[in-house]
Amino acid sequence: MTISENKKFVYNFNEGNKDLKDLLGGKGANLAEMTNLGLSIPPGFTITTEACLLYFNNPEKVMDELKPDIIEHLKTLEKNTGKKFGDVKNPLLVSVRSGAPMSMPGMMDTVLNLGLNNQSVQGLGEQTDNIRFAYDSYRRFIQMFGDVVMDIGDETFERILNKYKRSISRDAQDTDLGVSDLQKVIADYKALYKKEIGSPFPQDPLTQLFLAIEAVFKSWNNRRAITYRRINNIPDFGTAVNIQAMVFGNKGWKSATGVAFTRDPSTGENIKFGEYLTNAQGEDVVAGIRTPKKLDEMKKEFPKIYKQLINTMEKLENHYRDMQDIEFTIEDGKLNLLQTRNGKRTPSAAVKIAVDMVKEGLLSKEEAIMSVDPKKISKLLFKSIDENSIVHVLAHGINASPGAVSGIAIFDPDTAEELANEGENEIILVRPQTKPDDVHGLYASSGVLTQFGGKTSHAAVVARGMGKPAVVGAQDVEIDEENKEFRVGDMVVNEGDWLTIDGTLGRVIEGKVPLVEPEIKGEFLELLEMCDTIKRLGVRANADTPTDAQKAIEFGAEGIGLCRTEHMFLDPSRLPIVQKMIMARTMEDRQDALDKILPMQKGDFLEIFKIMEGKPVTIRLLDPPLHEFLPELSTMLLEIQEYKITNALSKSLLDITPLDEEIAKKNKVVSLIRSLSEENPMMGLRGCRLGIVWPEINEMQVKAIFQAACELKRQGTNVIPEVMIPLIGMLSELQYVKSQLLQIAEETIKDYGVDLDYKFGTMIEIPRAALTADEIAIEAEFFSFGTNDLTQMTFGFSRDDAEGKFLPIYLNKEILENNPFEILDQDGVGKLMKMALKLGKKTRPDLKCGICGEHGGEPSAVKFAHSIGLDYVSCSPFRIPVAIIAAAQATIEQKK
Repeated sequence: MTISENKKFVYNFNEGNKDLKDLLGGKGANLAEMTNLGLSIPPGFTITTEACLLYFNNPEKVMDELKPDIIEHLKTLEKNTGKKFGDVKNPLLVSVRSGAPMSMPGMMDTVLNLGLNNQSVQGLGEQTDNIRFAYDSYRRFIQMFGDVVMDIGDETFERILNKYKRSISRDAQDTDLGVSDLQKVIADYKALYKKEIGSPFPQDPLTQLFLAIEAVFKSWNNRRAITYRRINNIPDFGTAVNIQAMVFGNKGWKSATGVAFTRDPSTGENIKFGEYLTNAQGEDVVAGIRTPKKLDEMKKEFPKIYKQLINTMEKLENHYRDMQDIEFTIEDGKLNLLQTRNGKRTPSAAVKIAVDMVKEGLLSKEEAIMSVDPKKISKLLFKSIDENSIVHVLAHGINASPGAVSGIAIFDPDTAEELANEGENEIILVRPQTKPDDVHGLYASSGVLTQFGGKTSHAAVVARGMGKPAVVGAQDVEIDEENKEFRVGDMVVNEGDWLTIDGTLGRVIEGKVPLVEPEIKGEFLELLEMCDTIKRLGVRANADTPTDAQKAIEFGAEGIGLCRTEHMFLDPSRLPIVQKMIMARTMEDRQDALDKILPMQKGDFLEIFKIMEGKPVTIRLLDPPLHEFLPELSTMLLEIQEYKITNALSKSLLDITPLDEEIAKKNKVVSLIRSLSEENPMMGLRGCRLGIVWPEINEMQVKAIFQAACELKRQGTNVIPEVMIPLIGMLSELQYVKSQLLQIAEETIKDYGVDLDYKFGTMIEIPRAALTADEIAIEAEFFSFGTNDLTQMTFGFSRDDAEGKFLPIYLNKEILENNPFEILDQDGVGKLMKMALKLGKKTRPDLKCGICGEHGGEPSAVKFAHSIGLDYVSCSPFRIPVAIIAAAQATIEQKK
């Protein structure tokens, strides 16, 4: 398939609007919208995303068919500007910029100053009466073209540039280079280009343009763009290409370039925020090479333009009804807008902006809720540094993205990614400044520290988008990349040393420091209250301890959807008794151990029921195989070997009594471990099967549950226990287990003389249970979908093996779009859930149904749960706000 004659693939800016984002990309659609609003926008045109996708099918043919259309639009651009593309005396120069439908800052490519050559650079200098500006623009163009279009590493150009800067002084800036310096830089650049490419730097502007357009198309599939799309679940839209008349911020000291936000992107405060550089071009600001000036300084330096910019910012925010991120250039005292887009913001800023805009009347409650990305809200629950701890602050930088994090200092993104893949999850990426190619390292890290750059630098924008703490522009931090260390005065931090960054206050702190958990308050609480008035779906917590239960209440849980009793068994003070119960040879010995465990379990349930007063608490009976409570076989064998060696030495040297009794004990444990070991323990003796083979364990747990519930009920506390029997696959299993446990429950209630609202139900985690849910519902009063095991058994994947061995390959080869243990498989697992729900409700119309697997806090799974009619989702306490917002969004989307 190639370009169709009937379809339009190139649009002038005045032909589009913001609603054509999928076709023109975010940048092109917004440039068109601002043009139609009558703002000062350099003219240009956009090649569509559809053309990009077609290009990948047949690059040469598509470019041949696009070229005549591009040339026609260039002629219109020449008329609008009064300049001519390729003219020696009055050259039209253009920028060639990417623009995806969803914002991907810095991930794809841009070329500026395109159209310059050895002759037109002279004409540009004469026309503007500014020879230095002309050669600076040509120097920048060769560097960007060589890097972006021809894939000559940017660092090779930078080495040449730095050589000439150092010849002036150690601290010289780009702006200190004179005309003769720039001419020498250009000569060296062209020599480098010829050496690397094998031909001279192209002098024909049309050749330059077509090569640049292809480079932008290709950048859609570069490594950083693919990584960013994967991280952010961005579809394969393709990128548009925007060709726009150049305006120059590097013409002199009456010119500038910058980025402005209509609200603070870090805090969400309704104050104008931005940064700019005089006598510079856009990449100087975002690359973080020079530390920019604050927007407030523009009041003095460019007072009229400052006022104009502020008015424009207010107009754009009111028009888009969202915080805007605006790129601008001042050329000889005239303001030009190069882009606006909904600004990347921290999760805390997103919440504040949404709530404030409701109060200001800009947004309805529903619009405010939809403006918040629930996937990023968990990052709002950032830790902060304990105010009572003593810390050694090494340096201060710019607080670019909030939250505090400790980690080991790592100086390159590849190492960060490798360590993360090996399981290291406490990494701070330390860089002079980050580049788009570093995105994989940023993703792998817990936080980022840079020596240079401001709040609009690449590191700051991407860290905010990922919800990771960041401190940038910490100029007292002198980074030595070669030796993988940084210095602050006499203090040296090497790779692998612990470091803490405080992205809220901009502090760099030595070592690992105590951190405190966050609280839900202020605008965050207000947003959740808005969601509660809108959502239908209940949100419960997975909580196994009183501490978890208390945290769940603080975060807005409506009950507990999964309380895993095995976590109580694993308490170090109880584990020896549990092991004694497992190793008991007689019923009397086993019962003796269970009698000791019962009051411990009862105590746990008393505390949890008190905290959850009036709310349902779903308690899953013991689920994992018993061998998980015993020592590792290899550990026991090693201990026996050590005892044997000690025994032999004792006999030969000291003639002490042999340690035969201790060895015999350990041999018994080894025999038990071997007898309990299974080829596939996840599908072996566990769950309800354990309750059938060893019924006394379930009986003890149910006694503990109902004794605790009845005791509190007698005291006037409203308790709603729900007993969940795991791993049911057949009605007969459920009937057998439930009958023995129901009798214990009823006897306990009778003994205490109270009325108690309780239920018995099951987890749907075996495909057969879903397929026969109408039968299961005869006995089950509720279903809770255990989506972790249901996913394993539906796919036939062992999670630990799959994630460690072949799932990454499946994802890389796009055999799977997502990891099904992280993103619910709605086509397969979801179909089983819908089937089970329909069949179960047919038998028992009042059947309560929810999710209690890890998917319960993942936004797309929450929305799926709403769509099929589940009553609730259950997730870890720290995911509750995410689920609440996603549930409200599901209701809003359904109404639409």
